Amino acid sequence: MNAQAKRYLTLFLSTFEISAFTFGGGYVIIPLMRKKFVGKLGWIDDSEMLDMTAIAQSAPGPIAVNAAILIGYKTGGVFGAILSILGAVLPPLIIISVISLFYQTFRGNKYVSLVMSGMSAGVAAVVLDVVISMTGDVIKTKRVLPTAMLVAVFILAYFFDVSVILLIIASGVVGYIDGVFTKRRNAK
Repeated sequence: MNAQAKRYLTLFLSTFEISAFTFGGGYVIIPLMRKKFVGKLGWIDDSEMLDMTAIAQSAPGPIAVNAAILIGYKTGGVFGAILSILGAVLPPLIIISVISLFYQTFRGNKYVSLVMSGMSAGVAAVVLDVVISMTGDVIKTKRVLPTAMLVAVFILAYFFDVSVILLIIASGVVGYIDGVFTKRRNAK
């Protein structure tokens, strides 16, 4: 098997494994993708993962699938994106299909309910870990604007109930303008 085929196989199996053993949605899958593709495989760096997470979050659709598309495209082009989508979507599809066959049995089982409650607590902890980790990454850049945006967006969303859509659009515009000025400054 050549190196490109091995890379594609690793990409598919990695997204499949992460998706199969993750419970709780997209925010839970992000640190696992980061650990695998940044830490273990070294295919992307932390700043790229942070950017991909921001894009995946703001794009329509499930964050886990969006992140898989971006990582797949970055590491393997269009075919890599397709393999990543399949790897991310197949496990939940298989699991949901099996559960639907036994829905009546699962629905009333008190042990299943207790397990689901326990998993919810675990999911909350993982989401909190993601927030803390990503906040740390933004602050480590030692750039005033991203840190100020982080604080401002939190305050506006949490305390003033400003629409998340408006905050995403405003953050995108500010980020674009900042990127243009940073690029011009670095070109000089």
